[in-house]
Amino acid sequence: MAKLAPSHFLQSSLSSEPTSLPRLSSTLTLLDDLGQLGELKTLNSVKAVHAQMIKMSHNNKMDIKAKSLATCYLEFGDSRSAAMAFFVGSAHYLPWSSFLEEFRRYGNDPEDVLKFFLEFHNGGVVFDSRVLGFVLKLCGNLKDLWLGLEMHAYLIKKGFDLDVYLNCALINFYGTCLGIESSNQLFDEMHKKEDMLWDEVIKLNSKKGRWVKVLELFRNMQLSFAKPNSATIINALQACGKVRALNEGKQIHGYVLRWELESNLSICNSLISMYSRNGRLELAKAVFDSMNDHNLSSWNSIISSYTALGCLNDAWIVYNEMELSDVKPDIVTWNCLLSGHSLHGSYQEVLAILKRMQDAGFKPNSSSITSVLQAVTELCLLKHGKEIHGFVIRNGLDYDVYVGTSLVDMYVKNNCLSFAQSVFDNMKNKNIFAWNSLISGYSFKGLFEDAEQLLNSMSQEGIKPDLVTWNGLISGYAMKCRHKEAIAAIHLMKSSGLTPNVVSWTALISGCSQNENHAESLKYFLQMQEDGIRANFATISSLLKACAGLSLLRKGEEIHCHSIRKGFVEDVFVATALIDMYSKAGNFRSAYEVFRMIKNKTLASWNCMIMGFATYGSAKEAISLFNEMRGAGLQPDAITFTALLSGCKNSGLVDEGWKFFDSMSTDYNIAPTIEHFSCMVDILARAGYLDEAWDFIQMMPLKPDASIWGAFLASCLTHKNLEFAETAAKNLFELEPHNPANYVLMMNLYSISNRWADVERLKDLMRKVGVKHSPVWSWTQIDQKIHMFCAEGKPHPDLGEIYFELYHLVSEMKKLGYEPDISCVHQNIDAVEKKKMLLSHTEKLAITYGLMKMKNGEPIRVVNNTRVCSDCHTAAKYMSVVRKCEIFLKDGTRFHHFREGKCTCNDCW
Repeated sequence: MAKLAPSHFLQSSLSSEPTSLPRLSSTLTLLDDLGQLGELKTLNSVKAVHAQMIKMSHNNKMDIKAKSLATCYLEFGDSRSAAMAFFVGSAHYLPWSSFLEEFRRYGNDPEDVLKFFLEFHNGGVVFDSRVLGFVLKLCGNLKDLWLGLEMHAYLIKKGFDLDVYLNCALINFYGTCLGIESSNQLFDEMHKKEDMLWDEVIKLNSKKGRWVKVLELFRNMQLSFAKPNSATIINALQACGKVRALNEGKQIHGYVLRWELESNLSICNSLISMYSRNGRLELAKAVFDSMNDHNLSSWNSIISSYTALGCLNDAWIVYNEMELSDVKPDIVTWNCLLSGHSLHGSYQEVLAILKRMQDAGFKPNSSSITSVLQAVTELCLLKHGKEIHGFVIRNGLDYDVYVGTSLVDMYVKNNCLSFAQSVFDNMKNKNIFAWNSLISGYSFKGLFEDAEQLLNSMSQEGIKPDLVTWNGLISGYAMKCRHKEAIAAIHLMKSSGLTPNVVSWTALISGCSQNENHAESLKYFLQMQEDGIRANFATISSLLKACAGLSLLRKGEEIHCHSIRKGFVEDVFVATALIDMYSKAGNFRSAYEVFRMIKNKTLASWNCMIMGFATYGSAKEAISLFNEMRGAGLQPDAITFTALLSGCKNSGLVDEGWKFFDSMSTDYNIAPTIEHFSCMVDILARAGYLDEAWDFIQMMPLKPDASIWGAFLASCLTHKNLEFAETAAKNLFELEPHNPANYVLMMNLYSISNRWADVERLKDLMRKVGVKHSPVWSWTQIDQKIHMFCAEGKPHPDLGEIYFELYHLVSEMKKLGYEPDISCVHQNIDAVEKKKMLLSHTEKLAITYGLMKMKNGEPIRVVNNTRVCSDCHTAAKYMSVVRKCEIFLKDGTRFHHFREGKCTCNDCW
């Protein structure tokens, strides 16, 4: 209690008693009768009562009345007297936060409290430690650094520096104004560390999220034989959960048992949370089961533990037990269920839980809405999202920054950028997540000017772009083939003080792979390694996709080895990418081995393997695998049927193709896309059913695109049907006027028919339109080097040796019955010249070079960018016999595996 100096204002202002006030005895009687100071009608009456309370300060009842005295002064607008009443009488009974709340409620500035304190102090009022502690807390609350430092100096001077309450207040002040490190330093410099001081510094570090420091302090507290209170134990357990310190958590659990604190429900609830955060649900459940009593928080803790770790069925079992124990769920219970199902992808269940929650009489709060919006976003239910947005507005939940951010994200991911921008503009408090969501939305849509404008606005508002901000931009640039801008963004990120992480580089690598810039993907991966960034699952998947696109078997095998060393191969996405890589790089056996090693196969894994069989012309195996997939309980999707129809196309299975095409809509309710129609046209036309294919095109519900007419034209060339070919070509020249492949196919058909004038006409048309022939090439890899063979341009340096070897090969092949098929040369030259032209086909040169350089027994692998001609196909068969080797040839449409004079395509390609 403060001691009043003789000159204090209360002495003078209350020295003469106003005539209108009751006498002392009547005033006390009035107080006793009314029991509340709030009954006093004037400021003078309040002052009179205050004066008599001071005179009778020995009366214990007066201390109780002092609690309301400050409020009475505030009601009459005398904030100065209210402050003095609090400092002198109420500080022992009225919490400082309650007084400040009252002070603000009556329109006063809390800084005035500090001004009044200084005035009273300078006037000679001597305050005790509790008042000084309050002032220190207020200095921290108002960020008044200099007054707080002066207070610290005053405390040392007056010998208050050993007071535990003041030291607690000082630690809080330094933490608020100078940072947690200053608080910790002050604590370390204190000689006498009482239990309360340990509790306070641990609480402060916990609030600041310094979890490792919390555990360090708690351990030192134990070594100092200080006894923590329950709140400190809870903070330490929370730290064990945050930093996954299971062993330390078990030690604290042991401490709880030794000191028989297991009856404390809050501590037990924290133990449950700690064990669940460390992934030990069985220990969390053991703590829960050992509790003699469970409150609502206990039930919510164990339900939250199950939902957080994806044990959703167990969460519902506990929920039912909770209801049977007559404990009613609250909004927290429902939010645990909503967030758990949303977090683990059970989005439909989230909507069902929301309805059940509302039926139980609970109104969704901001936390509920955030979980539901995530589910709606993933399910692409824009209509539901708009309904929830309406609910948010009607119920005033749009103030919540997380709700606003979730709304922005929902509209962004549903391609409603104008709505997203509107929500964003109306958000009063924008966090960095909202900025990042909108920037990534604009980036992914290719609206880079809007994204960059937002980035500038973000900086202007004092929000520093983080890794997510930059990664969103990089992903957008990479997806839209703007690799230079993506690299520039990485350099800007570095210049801003941030280090590009694995997500930054993977976004760039993945974007290149998706746009079939596979060589760029591998180049950027090398740069990523130079920066010291280690690949993750997503990086490996993107790199394998690049290897698949380039058919780089050796590089793919290197990445496979790396995946095994790092444990990535256990990831189903990496495993699926490995299947795709091996299938497209010509090692189908390894693809199948990887597939069989996957424990939990996804639909994508099955589809990838079925497509692998289809590419190799193994339609029956593809169909068998499809039946196995159905037996495993998986439902096919549109991609599954694309793979099956491709298999039927490559194996000439017309009846099976019709069966799968019809079953899509009848058995699986899947509407065929243009890709499926294209496969059916190819199946019918390749098999020679050109009339049926024509009728199919005319009757299909979708407008035929270039893939339809291209498949039809290719088969017209095979079956030499000029009438249908001209119709297909006419459509293709309109749809794809700059695609040289269409002109080449038609010129080849004209040349077969000896219509050389039409060949020249098409050449003139190509020159007029500006179409150039695409380069024809083949390549093979010897050791670590790619050897390219092009029809035009710079010849291979060993071309002379290659032709010498090829002549010898052809000589041996002719002894076995090989005859050059000059019909594959579509030029108006004589037969001798045509035979010479056949020798220059790039796939022959690549195979020959492989035979020259490969070690005995090693298969030859060649990649060609056009459909292999029949002569090269026949020649490869003979080469496999003459040299007793296997030859893998990947052409523009499929794989050919030559062995002992046969090809896996069975001459159907």
